[in-house]
Amino acid sequence: MIDNIDILMITYNRPGYTRLSLGRLLETCDSTMRVWVWQNGSDEATMNVVESFRGHPRFYEYYHSLENKKLNAPTNWLWGNSDAAYFSKVDDDCLVPDEWAQTLRKAHEDNPDFGIIGCWHFFPEDYVPELAARKIQTFQGGHSLMRSCWLGGSGYLMKRACYESLGPVPPDSGFTRYGIQLSLKNYICGWYYPFIYQEHMDDPRSEYTAIKTDEDIRNHMPLTAANFSIQSVRQWLEFLKNEAIVTQTSDIDPRNYIGWRRKIRNIKQRLSNWF
Repeated sequence: MIDNIDILMITYNRPGYTRLSLGRLLETCDSTMRVWVWQNGSDEATMNVVESFRGHPRFYEYYHSLENKKLNAPTNWLWGNSDAAYFSKVDDDCLVPDEWAQTLRKAHEDNPDFGIIGCWHFFPEDYVPELAARKIQTFQGGHSLMRSCWLGGSGYLMKRACYESLGPVPPDSGFTRYGIQLSLKNYICGWYYPFIYQEHMDDPRSEYTAIKTDEDIRNHMPLTAANFSIQSVRQWLEFLKNEAIVTQTSDIDPRNYIGWRRKIRNIKQRLSNWF
């Protein structure tokens, strides 16, 4: 029997995106996949969109939180209640392609030491072969990854064994840190290669984006943009492109993200910002 995949989508005050992203996610699901939706807040338009999909056979579970809960609570809700062999999350601003989860599951099946592997949420033009080449490795079954200790939180697939090893995401941590901890336990993490592209609608280059002007970035502020005090479309686009570079140049040794090595990396980063 093929092992099940349970997929989390967190929705909040984005009815246009949610209609596209949730609809597309359900379209990609086969009979072994189930979608769990966590609705934050009470935006009527978004809730109506979610409600319109609840009759879909792959729509499995629904939770409504009046409070806008951060990532950890919905993630731990799925992980703690699911009996699936694999866990995933797809963001409400992303469009996943056909066979994305099936491809990732086959890679997991062929490689028991894979931890978190996933889709690439940047644009093809953001890939710089001369930067990424040293991190791309081939594994059992002919599957390749661009290695990384951490991944973005959309379009990934994680073995249940990872959760059984580390438990839920701690209150004072996050998904990035969780990936580093898995890497320290010798799980192999990374982006599947050749990349499985998922459309990031919050990228101003996307044909589906709601962010076309500086006023749009203020009215439809992505959470990451808010965290980094982004004020314009230009700043946001530069940030996204830089993040793509960071993913292709980041160290794959998880020891460099903890303890004294982490402190040294932080000092070097500060110095590079000054000079």
